Formats: sequence, structure tokens, C-alpha cells
Amino acid sequence: MTINCRGTLLDLSSPVVMGILNITPDSFYEGSRMKTEDQVRAQVEKMLEEGAQIIDIGGVSSRPGADFVSVDEELSRVVPIINLLTKCYPEALLSIDTYRAKVAKESIDAGIHLMNDISASSIDEGLLDVVAAGKVPYVLMHMKGTPQDMQQQASYDSVVVEVMDFFLKKIALLKSKGIQDIIIDPGFGFGKTIEHNYQLLNHLSVYKALEMPILAGISRKSMIWKVLKNTPQEALQGTTALHVIALQNGANLLRVHDVRPAVEAIQLMQVLADNK
Repeated sequence: MTINCRGTLLDLSSPVVMGILNITPDSFYEGSRMKTEDQVRAQVEKMLEEGAQIIDIGGVSSRPGADFVSVDEELSRVVPIINLLTKCYPEALLSIDTYRAKVAKESIDAGIHLMNDISASSIDEGLLDVVAAGKVPYVLMHMKGTPQDMQQQASYDSVVVEVMDFFLKKIALLKSKGIQDIIIDPGFGFGKTIEHNYQLLNHLSVYKALEMPILAGISRKSMIWKVLKNTPQEALQGTTALHVIALQNGANLLRVHDVRPAVEAIQLMQVLADNK
């Protein structure tokens, strides 16, 4: 449960928090959209102070039906921010949320430490060679289709079994490329119905058999606010409730918009575990 982030060893035997930094105008949760360098610095400083151990930078929204963004536009959004953060917060671990090889390469060159790919290299096969050459950990996420059409492909005989089969095949591919530090993410909301998402959450512990860290990305998603009949802006309490379930079922990383509540959930779960 230790991954090598370009020379920095990150121990995931105790859960950690990955803070979301969206450099996008159209992410589903408006409160996460950062528009200026001052906003970025204030948000990153807040997340680090509250206990985030990874900052995940994204320049393209992956919400269902998101608009297409060119490679050049994505680069223009994320590379200056990576440069800013490596200068201002040199000890911070930075992740890039991209499915494009060119963006991955330039992000690694700029100082990124982890690769978070929602597509599992299905959109740009060259990305894995970039990851292997850069020797960065790789977040392997399950998604059916693309962000533009994934919700039309949410059909499974057994979502838990099919996601496991997917992981087994993709992990073999990654290892054949020389990629050893792998984090698995079942992809809540990516080509799944609300029912599929809760089935995955209920059975998250199944994926512990892979003996790799598990990432849960459920923060403020529609699997919460559609059930509660509210909005992403009102979904923090529901998010925290599901984070507790994810932790109970084996999550090692929580990818979140709100760092302090997630860190506190982890702290309380650890006290609970220590007093069985």
C-alpha cells in the first residue's frame, strides 16, 4: 500500500484525501471551478492546511455530456497551474486528471507526481507509454464509453463482476508496460446508474482482493443529490455519509471537493478501528 510518487513514498495503509482542483468553466459542482491564479492558490492552500495529501488538477470536465475541449486548450489551462503550484508548494503531491498522452507528457515534465486517467487509456492508447516512461503512479478507473455518451452505455449483467474483470485485464496490460504503482477506481457515476453505483459501494471490499489501493470518487455526485432530491451544492452531508461507507469497505483514497469533512471522517474511522 505504498506508492512511489517520483521519489516521494506515499503510505496508503491509512486512508488519505485527494483534493479536487478544477481549472474548468463547466464542472458539475460550481463551487469547485477555479478561474484565477489567486483563487487557485487560496483553494490549494486551504486544502493542504485541512489535510489533503494529493491535489488533483483537471482541465476538462468529465460530467455527462461535457463539451469537447481541444488538447491545446487543456494544456493552456493546466500547465501554468502546475508550474504555479510546484513553485508555491514544492512539497505538495500533484496529480493530473487527463486522458491525453500529450497533456500527460507535458504535465509530467512540469512536475506532476501521479496520473489520474478516467479512460483507462481507451481514448488515447499512447498515454500508458508516457506513464511508463515518466515512472508515475497511475489511477486506473472504470468507465464505459466517453463522458459524452457514457450514460447511454450503463448496462451490465453484474456491474461488480464486470468491473473486476475490467481491472484484471487492464492491470495485466499496465504491468506489461512496466507500470507497477497502480491505484484502482471503480468509476462511480461513469457509465453507471444510481443503482449500479450503490452496488459498487456495497461491494467495494471485493476489490481488496487485487491488493492495490482503492480510490473512491463520490464527492457531491448525482448518486447522492438525486436520491436526496437536492443539488450538488447541498450534497456535502450525503457525501460524508457515503465516505464513511467507502472507508468501511476498504477505500484507501477519497477524492473530494471538501477536504476537512473527509479528513475528519478518516480520523473518526481510525479511532473506531482502534477501539474494537
